[in-house]
Amino acid sequence: MSELREFKCPNCSGALVFDTNSQKLKCPYCDGTFDPEVFDEGKDYTVNNEEWNDENIIVYSCHSCGGAIMADRETAATSCPYCGNPVVMTSNVSGVFKPKKIIPFMFNKKQAKERYRKHLTNKFLLPKEFTSSAVIDEIKGIYVPYWLFDGQANARIWFDATKVRFYTEGDYDCTETSYYKLFRAGSVRFDDVPVDASREVNDDLTQSIEPFENKDAKEFNTSYLAGYLADKYDVGVEESREIANNRIANSTSALFASTTMGYDTVIPTSSSITISGGNQEYVMYPIWLLNVKYNGKTYTFAMNGQTGKFVGDLPYDRSKLLTTMAIVFVAVTLIASLIQFLMMR
Repeated sequence: MSELREFKCPNCSGALVFDTNSQKLKCPYCDGTFDPEVFDEGKDYTVNNEEWNDENIIVYSCHSCGGAIMADRETAATSCPYCGNPVVMTSNVSGVFKPKKIIPFMFNKKQAKERYRKHLTNKFLLPKEFTSSAVIDEIKGIYVPYWLFDGQANARIWFDATKVRFYTEGDYDCTETSYYKLFRAGSVRFDDVPVDASREVNDDLTQSIEPFENKDAKEFNTSYLAGYLADKYDVGVEESREIANNRIANSTSALFASTTMGYDTVIPTSSSITISGGNQEYVMYPIWLLNVKYNGKTYTFAMNGQTGKFVGDLPYDRSKLLTTMAIVFVAVTLIASLIQFLMMR
């Protein structure tokens, strides 16, 4: 048996969604607002699920309209495609899949679309597919699962360094190079190192919109998921710890290298970094995602739902580029001809 949970307005029974402006659950029908921290999550609706042909797909029945909601086994929150009511798959956010903390969305869909349009500003060679209102409207708010790790790095790093001096002696220009051996050792403490725990979201993309500020994190409550998508983790804690340790080691190397100022060249030659201890915590972070398909390739744009940081690569339209080059060529030719004509007068 699987459970779906809907959040109904106590005033009018409308479907509640999480509102980024008030940071509360809001009813779009009567404008009632309710604090997620104390909101009574109400009745748990237990429904039979059907196995889809694909073993990773489950079909749920919407409690409000009876429509079929298809979702994969990692989906933690979605909405009914027929009546639009937001629903939470409670079995995917309970037990070992229940996050400890959640950072609520601070930017709504309208603001995310505005950030995307700003990202396109002055991109004259951009294909029209990226500026279509229908495409932009597909941007989705998703709570992405993360593991947070603590740890301590103990490092010993050796560097080869040089200082170069240029001077003149008589008729000669001279270069003097001095060589140095540098050694750095110490310990660095790391807290809340994030690792994206969803295989569906590109790790490079999620890292590029960091950091997330954990000061805004709340105790997890399923009501924060209302109106958004969410996934449970499918990257385990041990696999994620290895990724976190690599990030800690790289950050430690960069930190120690930053202390070797005053040299013209600095090259690390050997290092010993051991990472010990630390706790892990399962959390959910808010991200706005938009996928745009163009010329057989998918371009993904991401926005930090807490800070508004936006990233994403943009292609150029080859036909627009050729047209622009032709216009520039004609304009330059006309200007050159005009200058030549004026000089001959």
